[in-house]
Amino acid sequence: MRPHTLEVDGLRKRYGDLVALDGVSFAVNGGELFGFVGSNGAGKTTTMRIMLGVLAADSGAVRFDGEPATRHTRARMGYMPEERGLYPKMKVLDQLVYLARLHGLATNHAHAAAEHWIARLGLSDRRETEVQKLSLGNQQRVQLAAALVHGPDALVLDEPFSGLDPLAVDVMSQVLREKAAAGVPVVFSSHQLDLVERLCDRVGIIRSGQMVAVGGVGELTTGASSQLRVDVSGAPDGWADELPGVRVLRAAQTSTVFELAAGADDQAVLHAALAAGQVTRFDRHRPTLAELFRDVVTAGERP
Repeated sequence: MRPHTLEVDGLRKRYGDLVALDGVSFAVNGGELFGFVGSNGAGKTTTMRIMLGVLAADSGAVRFDGEPATRHTRARMGYMPEERGLYPKMKVLDQLVYLARLHGLATNHAHAAAEHWIARLGLSDRRETEVQKLSLGNQQRVQLAAALVHGPDALVLDEPFSGLDPLAVDVMSQVLREKAAAGVPVVFSSHQLDLVERLCDRVGIIRSGQMVAVGGVGELTTGASSQLRVDVSGAPDGWADELPGVRVLRAAQTSTVFELAAGADDQAVLHAALAAGQVTRFDRHRPTLAELFRDVVTAGERP
């Protein structure tokens, strides 16, 4: 399979006075996993629904392999909604065969594909079970199988890891890596930012309908090199609040993380820390994705 590309360009969407999306843009290349993260209501699901043609954008475009996405190209995508999109009274095997045939697979190919994903996702002993009788985690596995059963050229997954136990997370992670390695663009949303950081090649952070950061995980976290962590024992509360040229990002127990302004003197911070108590740590801080996300999101809430 040749690598494909999936591109979102300047999507805008309003619901009356509510601006749901305001110029959202990013691209996902074949061979990479793209993590799409944001707070509840930030615009992730709206963006994904527009990508799949479930919603229409007010303006902007979705492109597949450089061409505007059409009904035909969208049929080649696999979509996993956050809400259950399955028929609750259908048995697992029957459901997957039915969905594969809806995408144009011949009956024998549909059965083979359904059996493959049932086995691959650990559902063999549930193949004749009605979906409504499955645990939430197994329903999530069936939902992923439904997105994969027709051999899609791109994957758009909304909270695919929700409700999964650690073993199921490992299986699903491996499946997504395999699809990306085969040239399939994979974009998924998740609130499990440690998992996104570990699994994804690139990340996009959306806030209030706008993309506020897009890039490689290492690039985004290393780019915050202006952060400084100082651990001080015995310091009074608020010892760092009035230091010039710095902003306190996080303070917990004895540890404080600062953001240094351009040209700020980190030695001045060290001197203040030494005057406040016993310094046990003083170094540049590379934030986790969760810390970066928190900083980016709360930055938009400050006046």
